[in-house]
Amino acid sequence: MTSPVAFAATAILLADPARAAMLQALLSGEALTAGELARVAGIGAPAASAHLARLAEGGLIAVHPQGRHRYHRLASEEVAAMLETLGGLSEAVSPARRWPHGEAFRSARLCYDHLAGRLGVALHAGLTGRGWIAPVAGGWVATARGEAGLAALGVDLVAARQARRFACDCMDWSERRAHLAGGLGREIAACCLRRHWLARIPAEREGDPLARRRLRMTPEGARQLGEALGIAA
Repeated sequence: MTSPVAFAATAILLADPARAAMLQALLSGEALTAGELARVAGIGAPAASAHLARLAEGGLIAVHPQGRHRYHRLASEEVAAMLETLGGLSEAVSPARRWPHGEAFRSARLCYDHLAGRLGVALHAGLTGRGWIAPVAGGWVATARGEAGLAALGVDLVAARQARRFACDCMDWSERRAHLAGGLGREIAACCLRRHWLARIPAEREGDPLARRRLRMTPEGARQLGEALGIAA
């Protein structure tokens, strides 16, 4: 079990609004520069660099130098799951209020590298309801029917199996039900974006930490996912 000191150290990293905004932006699954994250957090470059150094030291983000730039992303799927769970807890303990993030964000979004919101929950329900995935210890496995159906959709099952976890649950913070994470969740999201069944929604304002995560289903996506998994647009 995590020691109280280590637990508190991670909690302190999350307690600063600027760092929280940066982590929310990185839940898009994209690698972002310090400048992009500074704009999201509404702070200057020196302050952003200091915050990012603390997040990297604390193991919450990873830094990838490339040429003159340094790109930042979440350190792991576990970090993404922690942030998603914390978001659900924050909503649960907050006083009753109108949903603040827009219906598009609740309908379909990215949670790191997999689908979340109502679409993510519906995808999970479709996969289990049609018997495409079956429970195993610690997650899910694709059935013979599921392998055939997923391959027909264009999902890269070989890449999905190269992930540390093939398929597992991630608690959705807006719907408070599970959506699908792991390699399979990642490859389904990648397939939907690659085939233009889902599209990113352009940001309405600069510096919105949630902007890069919003998605919308295209008419072709509604047809394909509806026919395959019974997902309504």
